[in-house]
Amino acid sequence: MDILLWILYAILGILGTFIGLIILLFLVTFVTSFFINTKREYNEDSNFYRFMLWSSTGVAMKIMRIKYDLNGFENIPKGKQMLIVGNHRSNFDPLIGWYVFRHHRPSYISKEENFKIPFYGRIIRRCCFMSIDRENPRNAMKTIERATELLKKDEVSIAVYPEGTRSKDCTLLPFHSGVFKVAQKANVPVVVTTIQGTEQVKNNYPWKSTTVRINVVKVIDADYVKATKTSILSDEVRELMEKDLEEHKL
Repeated sequence: MDILLWILYAILGILGTFIGLIILLFLVTFVTSFFINTKREYNEDSNFYRFMLWSSTGVAMKIMRIKYDLNGFENIPKGKQMLIVGNHRSNFDPLIGWYVFRHHRPSYISKEENFKIPFYGRIIRRCCFMSIDRENPRNAMKTIERATELLKKDEVSIAVYPEGTRSKDCTLLPFHSGVFKVAQKANVPVVVTTIQGTEQVKNNYPWKSTTVRINVVKVIDADYVKATKTSILSDEVRELMEKDLEEHKL
């Protein structure tokens, strides 16, 4: 009986320590976010805030019972930054994206509202994420130029959703071809990806786990990207995504 009690106390102790560490992680993430200047554009990535972003996201995904089915990641070139493009069907897409592509340090081009999310909005700003003004072409071009410079400096990879917004019915929306100018100007490859399953997370949690499938469909060489019109490139990428989503439907 004494042995059983000892085992029970040990298990409770380990569980309590684990929960305590999780609480501490999110507390530190919350507190340190207030050291970030929300009026500044950061052009140097932060190892510390990247770690806080990845670790807290990884824990959150575990809590949300999200599992990953990753395919084609071995085709991503090593040692160089890139433009990562994908379809967009859920608010979970970028969270999962910056976690599974963490070795490539992706910084997302996103809408301004995302930078107002409590404490996470500050942290993504410090990790060189950037907002884009879809209503003002001149301001949008400034974002394109900033993303280009970050790639040229080999500071981060850039991730973007060519659809511009999430598709509520999970069908591909029309693409904004201008986002491919980032890869052209920076002379980097385009990594074409698809994501499925994120739209089910809110329906499944907490009763069921959710499998999220992310495919690296193709890596388009930098020379081909540079030599191809953005409108043509956009059509080709959209066709690749559409075909992959149809062939590998969850």
